Amino acid sequence: MTSFWNSSLWVMFAALLASCAGSGTGSGTRWSSGRDVWGHRPGPKGFTTVVIDAGHGGKDSGATSPCTGQREKDLTLDMAKRLQSELSGNFKTILMRDDDTFVDLDDRVSRANRLGEAVLVSVHFNSGPSRLRGPETYYWRVDSFGLATRLQRAMSATSPGESGNRGLVRRRLRLTRNPEIPCVLMEGGYLSNPEESRLIADPTYRQKLATSIASAIRTQATIGDAGTGPLPRPIYAPPSRPNDARE
Repeated sequence: MTSFWNSSLWVMFAALLASCAGSGTGSGTRWSSGRDVWGHRPGPKGFTTVVIDAGHGGKDSGATSPCTGQREKDLTLDMAKRLQSELSGNFKTILMRDDDTFVDLDDRVSRANRLGEAVLVSVHFNSGPSRLRGPETYYWRVDSFGLATRLQRAMSATSPGESGNRGLVRRRLRLTRNPEIPCVLMEGGYLSNPEESRLIADPTYRQKLATSIASAIRTQATIGDAGTGPLPRPIYAPPSRPNDARE
């Protein structure tokens, strides 16, 4: 797509994004609701529905903490329900799963694509070298950048310590590229880190994390991208496939 970036069409599109975003922040602009394949527009504002996706489930346990023995699929379901409780007074909330059920990633995308004025938040916990700790947030679409930025800031403010984590990451995954609504994937910390896994095992900490995430979502719905910085450039890429990356 190199020729596209050099064309006058890209210049016009960039100008349109800049004008909509209000000097790159999106302040004062209502997000155009509805589904969109590419998501090359300012982030959501005034949305009424939040789809909460508890990662993994059923036959897919996700990561397991070597320190506490807790499984990612159980922790994500717990977090999803806590987040739903925090948001229920402000939004219509939809749980992608509400029990220990396996839902294929492509089915999760299909369910999200039935909705219009909504955002998708997928909840996960991480695993890697034991030295790594701290939350990470993944996004791909331009209209997901502001929400992803707010969520990463909220989780980082709640986390008592970070080490070597990647923070905010633009990554093409099936739950960040394929939905036709703004979508982010959050990693609430590393289960492979002894200190952080013990922290995540504490229900009080998970509640604090859910409260901070909910606050970030409410802020995005109220003011859109304002205060999150310049929008990233559009990237034209095909939908993510099962063999692209491990999710």
